[in-house]
Formats: sequence, C-alpha cells, structure tokens
Amino acid sequence: MSIGDYIRLDHGSGGKLSHRLIEEIFLPHFLNDSLKKLDDSAVLKIDNKKFAFTTDSYVIDPIFFPGGSIGKLSICGTINDLSMSGAVPIYISAGFIIEEGFDLGKLEEIVISMKETADEAGVEIVTGDTKIVPYGNADKIFINTAGIGIIPDGVDISSQNAKPGDKILINGFLGDHGIAVISQREGLDFQTEIKSDVAPLNSIIRILIESEIEIHTLRDPTRGGLATSLNEIADKSNMGIIINEIELPFRKEVIGACELLGFDPLYIANEGKFIAFIPEKDSERALNIVKNQKYGENARIIGEVVNDFKKKVILKTKIGGRRIVDMLTGEQLPRIC
Repeated sequence: MSIGDYIRLDHGSGGKLSHRLIEEIFLPHFLNDSLKKLDDSAVLKIDNKKFAFTTDSYVIDPIFFPGGSIGKLSICGTINDLSMSGAVPIYISAGFIIEEGFDLGKLEEIVISMKETADEAGVEIVTGDTKIVPYGNADKIFINTAGIGIIPDGVDISSQNAKPGDKILINGFLGDHGIAVISQREGLDFQTEIKSDVAPLNSIIRILIESEIEIHTLRDPTRGGLATSLNEIADKSNMGIIINEIELPFRKEVIGACELLGFDPLYIANEGKFIAFIPEKDSERALNIVKNQKYGENARIIGEVVNDFKKKVILKTKIGGRRIVDMLTGEQLPRIC
C-alpha cells in the first residue's frame, strides 16, 4: 500500500496508512529512545523516577453524542493513554482551537464536562491555551490535551512485553462509542439508544497494580478498534494472538448497527475499554477484580498469546474455523475521536 502524495482521511484511521505515515514521515526525523516504542505514552526517567507523558487531539463530529462530549472525551482519552503504561495520571493541559461564532453556552458545557471528568479521575487541569480562528477555518471546536503521570516502582508495561501463555482480558462491551457517534452524526434511529462507553480507566488499572497482578501489556482500543490494537501488540512483541469469537462482548444493538451499515465490529472505536495481557496464573483473579469495578462489570477473557502465527491475530470462529484478522485498511469512521 502506497502512502501517497497527499494526506487523506485514511491517514487518521489508526490503521495501516496511519502507521506508514508515522514510520515514513515522522519517525525518520523525530526518532529517539523515548519515542521508538510507540506506546500510548512515552516513558521518561527523571531523577530515578519514571513518568508517563502523552498528548492527543480531538476533532470528533458531532461534539455532543449519546454518553459524552468532546470535552469528556478529551480528558478520558489522555487519562487512559497514561494508564496504559501503568501510570497514575496527575496533571493535564488543555488547548482549544475555537471557530469564530461558536456558542459560548456550549463552550461552557464542554468545559464543565472536562472538570467533572478530571475530578472523577483525581487529576488536575493545570495549564492550557486558547486560539480563535475565523468562521469557516475550523469546524466548531478542536481540543488538544497532554498529560503527565507517575509510574510506580517495578511497573513495566509495554506493547513489546506480551508473552506466550498470556490471557487477554477486556473490561466490557466493544464498539459502543463508534456506533453512538455515527448514529448521532447520521441521525440513525435504533430501537434502543446506544451510548458511548467513554470513561476514565485509571482507577481500574491502579487497583490491578496495587493488587500485585502481573500485567505485561495494556492498550485502549480506540481508533481502529480491537483488531488494530491487537495487531499492533502482535507486531511489537513478535507473538501470535488468538481470540475467540464466542467470547467477544458485543451488544446486539451494535452488531445490528454494524450489519446495517456494513461495518466490521472488530474495527469499531472504543473510548472506555482496555485490553490487558496477563499471565495465566493471575488471569482469573484479575478478571474477578475488574468485574467488581464501575467500568468493568462485563469483563471477560477473550483470547491468549501463542508462539505460533508470529505477528498475526487469528480469530477462532463460532463454527470452529480460523481466519486472520488484519490491521484496519482505510477509514471506517472518520472523526470518531
């Protein structure tokens, strides 16, 4: 697949073209020891303490959707990226690019949602920036956030660390965010409203770490969904991954919406889910811990890491067959986060 001569929406999908854009344009010029792992956060060592540092930008359309808003999403996304390195998030920055003519009441509603989400997660928004652009030069509002967290001693979590025998845990239903956003954007009416799963995950991860659960790898399957995140981990760890279709948690409304729209639910974005790679000896205890948390009631183990099928993700189907699950090609849902 050629990267092409110009930027397309596909470059923002989190899939193959996104990875080629990073590898061919950004990495040759920016590469350093902190960046090369390409995890959700950079891990930095300062005075013998480990910190996680991350940044993200949010351009979601629509800015309000069932279950959340661009404000709540921006805080949760940053908190979750820090948490995926095992860090305890502490500080966040917030930068706003606002189109001339944007409603001040809506802006305040967004800011309040950010404050409420930060308070729930126990983090502070400590710095920021605001830029206003002429009408027609942006689409309502874009938000950039960055975050810093402290990584506890002894914690070493990375996409490179998946090991044979690891069980793969997911904390609940997949695909809710993507379908909630597209249904709002396109005015689709389902019998039951599908709400985004957007939520801060730091408390669950912190409880797992404090319970001395051994965690090798964490990832929040946002853009590109579960399939793309698993492919990234398989590639970085040089392992094979097998997932069981019968164990994958999807609401029937999400499956129905995907069938109607022609989407594969494995590639639908999530904003309140994490996948954890945990040694078999700790997996059942980890599952029980997660199930007892606010954002983990529907957790389950969906697969395992194997020595075979290097750098590939294999789906064991309900009827007993197997198929390769590749990284996302193209853009299913643009501007989903």
